[in-house]
Amino acid sequence: MNHEEWTDVQTETEVTVDGHHLTVAFRDEGPEDPEDTLLFVHGVPTWSYLWRDVAPAFEDDYRVVVPDMLGYGNSASHDGFDRSIRAQEAMLEQLLDDLGEESVTVVAHDIGGGAALRLAAHSPDRVHRFVASNIVCYDSWPVEFVSNLGLPDTTDLDDDAFEEKLDFAFAEGAHGEADPEFVEGMKAPWLREGGKTAISRAAVATNTNHTTEIPYEDIDVDLLCLWAKDDVMQPIEYGERLADELGGEVVELGDAFHWVVEDRSDAYREELGRFLTETDTTGERE
Repeated sequence: MNHEEWTDVQTETEVTVDGHHLTVAFRDEGPEDPEDTLLFVHGVPTWSYLWRDVAPAFEDDYRVVVPDMLGYGNSASHDGFDRSIRAQEAMLEQLLDDLGEESVTVVAHDIGGGAALRLAAHSPDRVHRFVASNIVCYDSWPVEFVSNLGLPDTTDLDDDAFEEKLDFAFAEGAHGEADPEFVEGMKAPWLREGGKTAISRAAVATNTNHTTEIPYEDIDVDLLCLWAKDDVMQPIEYGERLADELGGEVVELGDAFHWVVEDRSDAYREELGRFLTETDTTGERE
């Protein structure tokens, strides 16, 4: 599925964060009587298309909701509002309200995991299962490449130099040869008018305080840390720490860097499916 086909099935809603009325684009697919709702949350500098080879595989049995975070993909990306995980937490809560979802299973990557951890800590009834894949937590972030994108000179780059940075992130960041369709899709939103400013604002919003302040002891979920073993940006030690503190399982996926969802999509689907089956609480949910 290319990024245009992915966009074609997105719908929109509006949230209000810090007084700003902002559009959220999201995919919402599944049966009339789903087993559960799966909320897939991406990170920086990706968008919901990151989940192209994983999320649709679960749409026969589950309601599958895959939003573009604020400032990313096809959600609002104009200048002048906060993109931090604090703001993304507020967006996720309002999105679930709009969808009539009281409690969901979260599957998260990168800073999407930070936003979802905040949601799980501050609204414990909203998240009952959590799959964490190379997410930010504790003091694991930001990383140098992303921080540098937040510098003012990003907006002054010429088009070729800017696209080289994106190619470095998505093409060279893959384990092995990157799928050109993935790379093109990941770059597409940032190559639009205003994209340089949008990615700069997203990058500068990476605030470590927003994960160090989380009351992790308040999080009560079934946890799977499904982690790329070879990721240098979010090392597996942080997944092990999270699983140790919250009580959970760590599954290492080898031959994968930070884009584990793309690098090992087959194994990712298999492990996610196993976890969902083993932790099925359908009969207990309200």
